Amino acid sequence: MRHTTDHRPALLLAMGPGIADRLLTDAHRARLTALTRTDPRLVAHDLAAPEPPVAAALAEAEVLLTCWGATPLTAGVLERAPRLRAVVHAAGSVKHHVTEACWARGIAVTSAAAANALPVAEYTLAAILLAGKHVLRAARRYAELRTAHDWQGELATSGNYRRAVGVVGASRIGRRVIELLRPFDVQVLLYDPYVTAGEAAALGVVPMSLDDLCARADIVSVHAPQLPATHHLIGAAQLALMPDGATLINTSRGSLIDGTALLPHLTAGRLHAVLDVTDPEPPPPDSPLYRLPNVLLTPHIAGSLGNELHRMADQALDELERYVRGVPFADPVRPSELSRSA
Repeated sequence: MRHTTDHRPALLLAMGPGIADRLLTDAHRARLTALTRTDPRLVAHDLAAPEPPVAAALAEAEVLLTCWGATPLTAGVLERAPRLRAVVHAAGSVKHHVTEACWARGIAVTSAAAANALPVAEYTLAAILLAGKHVLRAARRYAELRTAHDWQGELATSGNYRRAVGVVGASRIGRRVIELLRPFDVQVLLYDPYVTAGEAAALGVVPMSLDDLCARADIVSVHAPQLPATHHLIGAAQLALMPDGATLINTSRGSLIDGTALLPHLTAGRLHAVLDVTDPEPPPPDSPLYRLPNVLLTPHIAGSLGNELHRMADQALDELERYVRGVPFADPVRPSELSRSA
């Protein structure tokens, strides 16, 4: 009898409780077992203090398939994973769990940030178009009046024709928003200190300072990463520059906006807001954000939700297949880029 050797890499799933069942379909699990040696039902929730089956799988693992809630891969965890060569993250940012110890050991990392960017950009596009039409204001008024009304007169300043939309941050999501806005008759303004004039021209946007953007845009949408340098990027000075009736959209992180400075503008009705993220998150139970008629507050749902998680799984498994074939990742994460990315 001829003996064969299974050259498929050993893989371990590592993510928070309940995530794998939402992330992976039966078809995904079948693809996983075809590509790797793995138990697709074994999920490591805590690599720092692993149970015996997880500890054994971690010791053999060449690849970790991670998602939200993954254990930080500290030097101590990596000592238990002597064969680990790659981390395939089926979500966006890897900053929570990929540590300096991973980079020091030369572990290859990829993420499904591109897949996760799509629903955020789609949410943002919808918010921009609805904000331009003053839909939230109209819906509230309609519910109050419940009768025929001169909507043309009341909403005379609404509409998306030649509306100025300001994008703060040409991140992966910011660039996707710009792309989605191309079919519409809007002018896109951009603030991003790392984008050159030539890049801005290629994107079809008008580059400018943050203060100028806030002063000129009817709608400002925030897509910068959460970094020490971007804390309260939109602060009291920028909010004061925004025109009366302007809308601020935040699908990035709550800390990028000075919420204390924003609240008086919202309470007075001078500005409108679409906030999918806040600081803190969620807001306190007595926060005015829940009841202000000019605020659309959603519970951090712009990113992958429901069946959109399967898109991230598809991208992660595509990357895993590249690894198995010995081909470089299509979307690698590089440590040099983390200082400017989410």
